[in-house]
Amino acid sequence: MTHILRHLRPTLALCMLILLAACSQDSNTTGDAAAPSGDNTDATATAQKPRAVGKINAPAGQYKLDINHASLSFSVKHLGLSNYIVRFSDYDVRIDLSPDNMQQSSIQVDVNPASVYTGYTGDYPATHPDAEYDTWEKTLAKSDKFFNTGQYPKVSFKSTTVEPLAPGRFRVRGDLTLLGQTHPLTLEAKVVGSVAEHPLTGKGALGFSAHGSFKRSKFGMDYLLEPRFVSDRVNVHFEGEFNQLENSTQAPDSAG
Repeated sequence: MTHILRHLRPTLALCMLILLAACSQDSNTTGDAAAPSGDNTDATATAQKPRAVGKINAPAGQYKLDINHASLSFSVKHLGLSNYIVRFSDYDVRIDLSPDNMQQSSIQVDVNPASVYTGYTGDYPATHPDAEYDTWEKTLAKSDKFFNTGQYPKVSFKSTTVEPLAPGRFRVRGDLTLLGQTHPLTLEAKVVGSVAEHPLTGKGALGFSAHGSFKRSKFGMDYLLEPRFVSDRVNVHFEGEFNQLENSTQAPDSAG
């Protein structure tokens, strides 16, 4: 037994040294950790304050879309393989802006579905010999399986509420009218930037992004759902800039 202890003694001593060193480090770490604790609290408190970037600097009034600095698109899943994107080139968006009380703001969107654009470059008549129209865009626009513009020449969205979520972020609820039917649609919107005076016009300007989704079958557009070649879920995405209309101002309390 004595012989065994003699051989274990160096090992035990080494273990004791390691334990002492670990305790020493724990003690130092505890002391060091106590100091940053206050710093972290301050950082958290600072992060929770509304940031200046969320403020809308554009003045109250009516704003019209700058169509040359905007895009409106929707996407659907194609064969479950990809997100197929389709764009519109003819649409208008108007905002009645109340930056100090965004709940009083409103948005109106009008889209000409005949302006649908896909960028399809294939030989459509050759690949779709039974198609009624000679291009994919014409089929999307005019066919009663899709937008049926002969009977329904406009798609529209009109907001009912604008709910602030965080600085510069809003939830816009409203009514989407498509194919003669109207159903609720919710959009998540984010202000990208805003100025009290546009560098070229001298009037207020702002830009925002918005996205949302809906099921096309609710509006009666159910072609290619069975079998599921094209998804029922349609994702909408908008990016755009807006310029304040001439002589468009709003009294601070005019909305309420």
